[in-house]
Amino acid sequence: MSDRRILLFAPDGQVGWELLRCAQSLGAITTTKRTHDNALLRSDLADPDSICRVVASVKPHIILNAAAYTAVDKAESEPELANKVNHLAPAILAEQAKKLNSVLIHYSTDYVFDGSSQYPYREKDSVNPVSIYGKTKLQGEEAIKAIGGQYFIFRTAWVYGMRGKNFLLTMQRLARERDLLRVVDDQRGAPTWSRSIAEATTQVLAQLISPRLQLNVAELAGIYHMTCNGQTTWYRFAQAILAHAEKQPIIEPISTSEYPTPAKRPAYSSLCNSKLAETFGIRLPAWETALELCLNSDK
Repeated sequence: MSDRRILLFAPDGQVGWELLRCAQSLGAITTTKRTHDNALLRSDLADPDSICRVVASVKPHIILNAAAYTAVDKAESEPELANKVNHLAPAILAEQAKKLNSVLIHYSTDYVFDGSSQYPYREKDSVNPVSIYGKTKLQGEEAIKAIGGQYFIFRTAWVYGMRGKNFLLTMQRLARERDLLRVVDDQRGAPTWSRSIAEATTQVLAQLISPRLQLNVAELAGIYHMTCNGQTTWYRFAQAILAHAEKQPIIEPISTSEYPTPAKRPAYSSLCNSKLAETFGIRLPAWETALELCLNSDK
C-alpha cells in the first residue's frame, strides 16, 4: 500500500461512496467518518474549525471533497447553510490544501449556467446561476480559484446512482406506487452515473501522481467538465429508466411551467467535455450506456 494519504469528505454520498471504492489503489483513504483503524474522524462542513482540525490531523496528499448541499429547492429557504457548505467550506479546504501542497478535488455543477445556450457549455463560457444552489456552488468555485494551488474543479450534472436520493431512485419508487407519472420534457442535460464520475476522477489522479508522467499539476489545475456523453430530457431519462421495470406506468411529458418548483432550473445545461478528453484522454460513457451498467450493477 502506498504511503500516500487521501482524505475523503462525504463517503456516504453518491459520488463519495463510489470514490471510496474506486480510489483505493491510489493510497490510504481516510474518511470524515472513520479511518482504517475505526477511530472516529468527524467533520461538519458548516463548521470551519471542524474542517481545519480534520485536515491537520490527516495531513493528506489528496483531498477529495464529495460533500455538498444539493437540496436545490430547499436551498431557497436555507441560503445560509447552503453558503456554508457550498462556498465557505470549499474555500477553507482550498486554503488547507495550498498550505500542505496537496491536490484538491472538488465537484461543482451545471447549475452555474442559466440555460440560455443552444450548445454544450464550455469551461470558459459565461456563468449566470438562477438558483441559490447554483449561486453558492459558483461562489465555491470562485473562492477555490482565488486561493489557487493544485485544485481541480469537476463540474458534473444530473448525478444518479443506486443509493442516496436521486432521480433514478425516485422514478423507480414512483413507478411502483403510481399508474401515471408526469415528467418535465423541456429541460435538457446529461444524466451522469456517480460511478462514472468516481472512475474518471481516479483516472485523472492516477495521471497526476504518476512518477512516469511527471505532469506539472499546477499548470493543469482548473475547471473541467465531467459528465456522461450525450444529452436528453428528464422525460426521456425517465423512459429509459423504466423501460425494463416490472411495473410499467404511463409516463406523460409536461413543461417546466406545469411543474413549478421553489428553485428555477436551467432549461439547457449540457456540458462540453472536450477539455477533459484533450488534457487527460478521458471520456465518460454515453449516458445510455452508463444507465444500463448502473441498472445491472447490483445483479
